[in-house]
Amino acid sequence: MSEVTEGGHHFDLKKLSFVGVIVSLGIVFGDIGTSPLYVMKAIVNARKEGALMPFDEYIEGALSCIIWTLTLQTTVKYVIIALRADNKGEGGILSLYSLVKRLKKKWLYVIAIIGASTLVADSVITPSLTVMSAIEGLQIYNPNTPVVYITLVILFVIFLVQQFGTASIGKFFGPIMVTWFVVLGGFGAMHIFDHLEILKAFNPMYAYNLITHSPSAIIIMGAVFLCTTGAEALYSDLGHCGAKNIRASWIFVKIMLILNYLGQGAWLLDNYQKVFTGVNPFFGIMPEWAVLPGVVLATAAAIIASQAVITGSFTMFSEAMSISFWPNQHIEYPSGIKGQMYIPRINWGLMFLCFIVVLYFQKSEHMEAAYGLTITITMLMTTILLTYWLSRTRLNKVLIFGFVAVYLTIESGFFYANVLKFFDGGWLTIVLGGFIAVCMYAWYNGRLLKANFTNYVKIDKYVSIIKDMKLDETIPKYCTNLAYLSRAKRHDEIESKIIYSIIKKQPKRADHYFILSIVNQEDPYTFKYSIDEILPGTIYKINFLLGFKVDRRINDYFNMVLKDMMAEGTIPSRSSHPSLRAHNIPPDLKYVIIDNTYINDILLTVKQKITLNIYNFVKYIGSDDFKSWGVTSHNVVVESAPLTEETISSNKIQQSEFFRCKS
Repeated sequence: MSEVTEGGHHFDLKKLSFVGVIVSLGIVFGDIGTSPLYVMKAIVNARKEGALMPFDEYIEGALSCIIWTLTLQTTVKYVIIALRADNKGEGGILSLYSLVKRLKKKWLYVIAIIGASTLVADSVITPSLTVMSAIEGLQIYNPNTPVVYITLVILFVIFLVQQFGTASIGKFFGPIMVTWFVVLGGFGAMHIFDHLEILKAFNPMYAYNLITHSPSAIIIMGAVFLCTTGAEALYSDLGHCGAKNIRASWIFVKIMLILNYLGQGAWLLDNYQKVFTGVNPFFGIMPEWAVLPGVVLATAAAIIASQAVITGSFTMFSEAMSISFWPNQHIEYPSGIKGQMYIPRINWGLMFLCFIVVLYFQKSEHMEAAYGLTITITMLMTTILLTYWLSRTRLNKVLIFGFVAVYLTIESGFFYANVLKFFDGGWLTIVLGGFIAVCMYAWYNGRLLKANFTNYVKIDKYVSIIKDMKLDETIPKYCTNLAYLSRAKRHDEIESKIIYSIIKKQPKRADHYFILSIVNQEDPYTFKYSIDEILPGTIYKINFLLGFKVDRRINDYFNMVLKDMMAEGTIPSRSSHPSLRAHNIPPDLKYVIIDNTYINDILLTVKQKITLNIYNFVKYIGSDDFKSWGVTSHNVVVESAPLTEETISSNKIQQSEFFRCKS
């Protein structure tokens, strides 16, 4: 299976290849690859809370925690286990949910919503933190460097270029990140020889001693956790590069990361106090001549990391739309490359939130307090979903129990460590993640509520009426081809509101009636259609079978279907009007989109009222139906119809005897 990545490279995702490894380095590891910019600085700052053990033991213990966190959390859980849980080659928490949602555990959708929303919240702070950490390196030369303003400009440019696609610049990501990781490992290795005893960090006992003997162990673990925050993004990028390429490149990445962390640790043993004067250990291990090039390279790596996070957010929201967690929004494919997308409202919304984060925190060390809290929640949710996925693979129950016990313990510990950051800035990401989760929950359940109140009728029941309407010339002809968009699940049903529009609201006589329906597919790239002929020569139901990574350009796809039907002689290829037919003018087409009227009185409970109120708010976040379905607005009519035609009140109004007598 040949695929195309953001960089425009063609390679087989199922096979290990040199190109695949290089592209993986450019796309997958940007987030976790930039963590050395701030992890060791955060660990040193955490010691200010009061650690009684000697500084060398503290650093060795912290490095041991980093090494074993990268091993257990990133390598074992994500690289070895999670990458196996692919949905037709796609990864990420929503793809994982798609694999387990058929289990009789209806509450799992809540787990998926929590995980997805907190991942988005983490995606807001990642670009802000990585870019600002890189730019702060300039303060070594000039302490008055306007870091905040430079960060805002870079972030603006990053989000601005999204609309043009990244195919042209994506091909440079791999080589830049290769250079980045070589620099990480090289400068780190240079300092390891200053203190070879730093290699004792590979012994997990040093991590154990730090956790059990340091009074600030919980705070330290919150800082250590920052080294693995990119693991969830690694899983989400599975569909871009393939599991084999990611696993192979991770070996190189992990070695370079550990070398850099060890080098920073060795440097800190001699330069501990410099951290408190504003020197980042990451830039401290570099020779003076290499700092400025290092800042430039770090900025490039931060941009690439931000790019990966942003495109990952686009993918996540497109998946959320396909499983009814988020309202349909207009999606563009600017590069014309399979799998690469651009969602304008999401893009500018993320930029706005990043600006708020930068302006609020001002310094990267303040952001570190907020960073990591939401991603621990995402990881916990992924662990729960992975547990159910493992149960489907018929793995030995003892091994499944061991997986659950180990990772719920580890991640619960990290969560507790990060909860302590709540009042230091963690509240911001929790509020953002909570807001998105509430929106997703309300959208998912609001659609179910509306579906419960939406009447579906058998199409066959109205076939004879529409057949007679077509022959009734006393009804003005509305158009030649009339198309409606339907979300009915059963192939033989249709929303009553469509019948209401055709027959009751304004009788619409047409030569051909088309009911268009999108059938979301779990395979991300399914691109097919089928036709159900309900009334020969008059009523057709067109089913578009689309994967969640296929653009919803229904206008274009329906035109393709019409051409196929015309070529087959199913429908005429020329206008039904003689004057136009003589000039080979094609038949006219009109879409009718119906928006239900919201009737609050029919709701049964306060919870339902609240849910639908939030649902209606979220609806404004999405695009109009004709935009989200890719239908051009010039031939669209938007109508309203009652949510239900049932009588709301059980009491029948009575005629007044007084007025009847007087009349």
